[in-house]
Amino acid sequence: QVQLVESGGGLVQAGGSLRLSCAASGSIFSVNDIAWYRQAPRKQRDLVARLNGANTTKYADAVKGRFTISRGDEQTIGFLQMMNLKPEDIAKYYCNTGLRFRSGGLTYHYWGQGTQVTVSS
Repeated sequence: QVQLVESGGGLVQAGGSLRLSCAASGSIFSVNDIAWYRQAPRKQRDLVARLNGANTTKYADAVKGRFTISRGDEQTIGFLQMMNLKPEDIAKYYCNTGLRFRSGGLTYHYWGQGTQVTVSS
């Protein structure tokens, strides 16, 4: 059973930076795609950034130019570098990733439990 664990969240002043990490436990053959979502209180969970199997990135308009998604390896799957943070970035951030467990196998998607990001103005 694979578990994803996000880390790197915390409290930062407006204009500051944080780097979120998404780590996986278990034996993984390869990482197909990785995405970061966020959910603010009483709001829906929204896509922040995605890196697909072809290494094409997609960002929410609100974070373009400030956030960067990148891959890691089969253990630390990926990162979200967040710069120039704003109070409107306050949310719980979730990692979602597509994993393969053998060559040519199906891709299965998993969610982490989230890490809280708080920005003080």
